[in-house]
Amino acid sequence: MSGAKRLDLAGTGSMVVDRICATPRAIGPDEKILLQPDAQGRVVRQLVGGVTLNHLGWARLFGLRVGIFGKQAADADGRFLRAGMASVGIEMALDLSGGASSFAQVYVDPQGGRAIYMARGATGELSASDVDERHRAVIESARTVTTEISQVPLEAVVRVLETARECGALGVVDVDVPLRDAVPGLGSEAELHAALESAAVIKASLSSLEGLVEGSDPEAIAKQIARRYSPEAVVLTLGADGAAVFVDGRFSRVAAASADVTDTTGAGDAFLGGLLAGRHLGLDWEASALLGNACGAACCERYGGFPDAPAVCLERALAYWTALGGAALSLGDDGPAASSADAAVGSFLDAAGREIERATAELDRPALTAAASLIRESERDGGRVHVTGVGKPEHLAHYAASLLSSTGTPAVFLHGTEATHGSVGQLRPGDVVIAISNSGATPELLATADAVLSRGARLVAVTGSADSPLGRAAEVVLEAAVSSEGGPLDLAPRASILVEALVLQALSVELQAGSDFGRREYHERHPAGALGARSAGGDDGEDG
Repeated sequence: MSGAKRLDLAGTGSMVVDRICATPRAIGPDEKILLQPDAQGRVVRQLVGGVTLNHLGWARLFGLRVGIFGKQAADADGRFLRAGMASVGIEMALDLSGGASSFAQVYVDPQGGRAIYMARGATGELSASDVDERHRAVIESARTVTTEISQVPLEAVVRVLETARECGALGVVDVDVPLRDAVPGLGSEAELHAALESAAVIKASLSSLEGLVEGSDPEAIAKQIARRYSPEAVVLTLGADGAAVFVDGRFSRVAAASADVTDTTGAGDAFLGGLLAGRHLGLDWEASALLGNACGAACCERYGGFPDAPAVCLERALAYWTALGGAALSLGDDGPAASSADAAVGSFLDAAGREIERATAELDRPALTAAASLIRESERDGGRVHVTGVGKPEHLAHYAASLLSSTGTPAVFLHGTEATHGSVGQLRPGDVVIAISNSGATPELLATADAVLSRGARLVAVTGSADSPLGRAAEVVLEAAVSSEGGPLDLAPRASILVEALVLQALSVELQAGSDFGRREYHERHPAGALGARSAGGDDGEDG
């Protein structure tokens, strides 16, 4: 990144893998509680997140040219985060020498309230000298520079904001943790005050200002902050009460949007992204805060704080903006959601690539070997292989049975619902049934699993959750977990089907490689088409 003011916005701070779990309620010390799986059977959602990364992502939706700088690690979490940044077009100037990338455990209750436990990792390793030696050019290239009081050491926060001022950039600090957590966790109280004195814009929630101000009235608090630190603007987020802005001696309240809340994680970050986007688009401070509230409401509708479905997030933010009385916005054509279809496809491809990469790295080889051994043992005793599933996995079961059959392991399809209406009669004791289900909790498939076991057959589960009812019923579990399906709404089985197919293909390879199955045997099963010609030694070609 170089050149005068090439970026509209550059930020440094938290880049976090959020591992989000739904819980029936918040609990205290010495209590236990079961986490709640979602409709797809996932107990843990792994999402891109972080105070700074979230607001950069939301600003990017509106066409701002956005970059991030700082320290990260060359580990799996870092790769996951960088793929997420790339998917929305955030430019990166990252030092990957950090010890470990940051992560957070997030527990969300049914009302959307959350408890967050953070591990700073490499974010906490950024120093003032790093800013001087590695990142000054990025700051020089940006019109607005943001940082945070959350995970970044205060000495680095001060240096970022001082450098922004020297370079003629608007310096923004997001105060995310109160004094008691910032000092001494991030640095000294003197450094905290120096950071606030160096910022042109101070954005904070009321709870994060605890220990720095007195009272609870937003107007009085904003005036205290303005008198003490003299920023150009003080912006306060007030949760369901909206936001407040104090600029040029004038205090304004800004209305909140009424959202259907799933998870409030990152709502304040989304607000800041919308606020900065509004300023870039020429809105005044109050209108920019209104756009921020629209983004915060859109964020609350989904899990996590990062807009990893850009087209959907922008559409929902603009809907709330319109409902709040906002005028039409001219967004230009540089944002990730400029073409909603292109953005949705790009977001899916990035999500699918991440899931395939992770599944490949984490494939349970011993479980794969155990499943293959179970099948070979059944075959030696005259048993057969059957593959079943319900919904989209039903179609995958057809493919898996065909693939296994063509590569040396005869297999047939077992209908996932017809099994309990007589089709289970195709099983004999000792047969092996491979059951495919992302959630592992589909009632029809569980009924089939019970019928399979009652026939004396043996069960292999391909599922996203080993601890699901299907996983617990199976003799061998081949895990095929995904954290995101990709695509609009993140509901339709997409990435999960890809990963399940990957696991089944790996099983077919394990079985084929452990047998005497060669080119001649393949040709006997596939004599037709281009593959038939190739297996017979004819011309090269491809078909299914």
